[in-house]
Amino acid sequence: MDTSTFSMKLWPPSFSTRLLLVERMTKNLITPSILSKKYGLLSKEEAEGDAKKIEAIAFAAATQHFEKESDGDGSSAVQLYAKESSKLMLEVIKRGPRAKEEGELVASEIIRVPHETSFDISGGRRAFINAEEAEELLRPLRDPGNKFTKICFSNRSFGIDAARVAEPVLSSLKDQLTEVDLSDFIAGRSEDEALDVMKIFSSALEGCKLRYLNLSNNAMGEKGVRAFGDLLKSQRSLEELYLMNDGISEEAAQAVHELIPSTESLKVLHFHNNMTGDEGAVAIANIVKNSSLLEDFRCSSTRVDSEGGIALVEALGLCSYLKKIDLRDNMFGVEAGLALSRVISRFSNLTEIYLSYLNLEDEGSIALATALKESVPSLETLDMAGNDITVEGAPALAACIVAKQFLTVLNLSENELKDEGALLIAKALEEGHGQLNEVDMSSNSIRRVGARCLAQAVMGKPGFKLLNINGNFISDEGIDEVKDIFKTLPTALGPLDDNDPEGEDYDDEADEENANNEELESKLKRLDIKQSE
Repeated sequence: MDTSTFSMKLWPPSFSTRLLLVERMTKNLITPSILSKKYGLLSKEEAEGDAKKIEAIAFAAATQHFEKESDGDGSSAVQLYAKESSKLMLEVIKRGPRAKEEGELVASEIIRVPHETSFDISGGRRAFINAEEAEELLRPLRDPGNKFTKICFSNRSFGIDAARVAEPVLSSLKDQLTEVDLSDFIAGRSEDEALDVMKIFSSALEGCKLRYLNLSNNAMGEKGVRAFGDLLKSQRSLEELYLMNDGISEEAAQAVHELIPSTESLKVLHFHNNMTGDEGAVAIANIVKNSSLLEDFRCSSTRVDSEGGIALVEALGLCSYLKKIDLRDNMFGVEAGLALSRVISRFSNLTEIYLSYLNLEDEGSIALATALKESVPSLETLDMAGNDITVEGAPALAACIVAKQFLTVLNLSENELKDEGALLIAKALEEGHGQLNEVDMSSNSIRRVGARCLAQAVMGKPGFKLLNINGNFISDEGIDEVKDIFKTLPTALGPLDDNDPEGEDYDDEADEENANNEELESKLKRLDIKQSE
């Protein structure tokens, strides 16, 4: 097949180019040949119908391939398009014309689109789309008998005209859609236009029985949430809901709680990067209370203080199936940390917990580490970075780590554990921990001895991938020692360019440093961290 029309252009071809290719396919199908003498010659009407189907299938296959290309220049997508369309044209020619019935030529047998279930237009460049482009992009959704149950319109900005093109298409799929991703689909639009687009999509999708809904990255606020009211009010079986980076304020969070009639089936709920605050957190807590099957909860970077934090963790206490909790980058404080420590034993299935930058301090961190040590047997990820944890909190952390033999990721960066704390953590990691692959102890005022002990503790772990001890006070000699420990696996040692060999928090006198080193190494030999007290 001749692909010179667009072989030098980036994929996808323009709408007009695709129409031209349909015309060429039609012409090829009705042109007499050796095969047509054997199998019969198609009529123009029949050939045109088959050509449209062939082009749609080849375009879908090539587009899917293009999205996975490493170089992204579109050349291999063009080749696949040509190969697929040529193969299908040959099949049609060999099939021949359909038999006549009662003097009329029966319409050509439909070439069925492969039973793909996922339709995704998020690949390619991020851009506005107009009505004509929407017609082209959404054409596969119009194909009779398509099996699409999942759609993703992310990364393309819909205006009013494009939304009106999508409206009847989406309405026709109501009975089969189970997953809808409308994240980042109104970027750059004015507020009025964006709200109108949301309402059009909401009305079109009203009544879908969705298990997955993603409305992230749309800067919705309360107005946007209510613009999706028709859709939200019709959802009773949601299992996953994503509202990240949406400007979810107190009022918006309350609107979500008000509009969704049931969250009894909800397993995943993400509210990352919003301006929810304490009152908004209370509204989210009310959603969580009615979501007893919740497995994955994220409410990170949402400006939640102590009151909202306590409300959230108390609500989470009702969710015994939790596997992942992400509360990072809020202002919980000690009291919310203590509240979480009181309910954490209920999460027997928990494998990941992210508690960094919550102002937990030693008191909250010790309480949580102690509670985790006695429960959560399958914990794989423990993140307590940036909580002002000092040497005082290190023994509790170390005891917890000893008990968590399935740990794969440990992040205690940006605390004040210093060498003494680093020694305790290193000792805790020495035995077992065969699945450990990442440890982050950066920015902890660690010096030479602590760095060396951490390196020795993790280096022998099978499959270990990264030790980050950057941003500490490691001397040049200490850096050389650590690099020597990792000489057989240098890629597993993170960068060390941000260390301050002078150690601004320490006395610079060499004899004092040596005395400290000897004392710490002596302590290390006597350390005995037990799993239970």
